[in-house]
Amino acid sequence: MDGSWFEVLLSACLGLALAAACGFRIFVPPLVLSAAAMLGKVELTPGLAWLGTWPALFALAVAVVAEIAAYYVPWLDNLLDALGAPLAVGAGILLVAAPLVEVGPVTRWTLAILAGGAAAGGVHVALALLRKASSLATGGLANHLLATGEAVTSLSLAVLAVALPLLALLCVVLAVALARRLARRRPLQTVES
Repeated sequence: MDGSWFEVLLSACLGLALAAACGFRIFVPPLVLSAAAMLGKVELTPGLAWLGTWPALFALAVAVVAEIAAYYVPWLDNLLDALGAPLAVGAGILLVAAPLVEVGPVTRWTLAILAGGAAAGGVHVALALLRKASSLATGGLANHLLATGEAVTSLSLAVLAVALPLLALLCVVLAVALARRLARRRPLQTVES
């Protein structure tokens, strides 16, 4: 490990928060990372430095517009949830690995695969289940609200991750803890009713 432990910690927090944001929208966090790298706010590992280029920024911007628009089509949103899971995991892995400049490749990719893939995939699957429940309960009418909330959350979390990585990761951890607590309480309430 070449860098200080604090630099590595910040890079890991940045990557993990971006990976979790990928669970909401796959292409928003890579777009934010690309813009941050081009502005000199984030250093990228040499093998992934292409993320901080104009072609990558343009391609990601187009992908973001297409992805966000597609989630407003009632039947397409559920299809994207099913097809998007592997993409979210892959993007999460990439986003954890990209800023880990100060660690060796084995550590970088191990952390990226285990933590980044799990963070992005876990959030994506949870939201896919929420969307399916929303579709069944409201006939898809509430999915527009859900789509807007997911896009805003993804962008907000990604920007926070670049600006304040420790706080962004803390927000992710608190959100996961709250979701777990709510998931545990919900079945008890239905049994008691």
